[in-house]
Amino acid sequence: MAVESKKPNPVDVHVGARVRFRRTMMGTSQEKLGEALGVTFQQVQKYEKGTNRVGASRLQKIAEVLQVPVSFFFEGYQGEGAQPAGLREADAEFVNDYPVSAESIQLNRAFGRIQDPKIRRRIVELVRSLAETEAETAESK
Repeated sequence: MAVESKKPNPVDVHVGARVRFRRTMMGTSQEKLGEALGVTFQQVQKYEKGTNRVGASRLQKIAEVLQVPVSFFFEGYQGEGAQPAGLREADAEFVNDYPVSAESIQLNRAFGRIQDPKIRRRIVELVRSLAETEAETAESK
């Protein structure tokens, strides 16, 4: 009888993705976070993948180290089977369907330094327009 591999719980995957997002936004390595938590970088990797669950006290410590409230790690989670919410216009809430790459981190950091809300809105409009143009081009191929 074959042993079925156990899939990580969607909540654990979501929390782990939020940990990874915040850690990378702060420019902190898995090693540094692990040191602050008293665990190995491999354990941090497992948390970030959702392979290992993060206990309540450990999540509180992660929140302290990454300088966010514990609720940050649950933002955007809509339950099993729900579609990701994306970037909501009403409250500009970030959720984890945004790809974490070197470019996205650079973009996010630079965007965060722009103070003028009109400029920020125009940049969002520009990026949205470029994405729509790219999607249309891809569909026509």
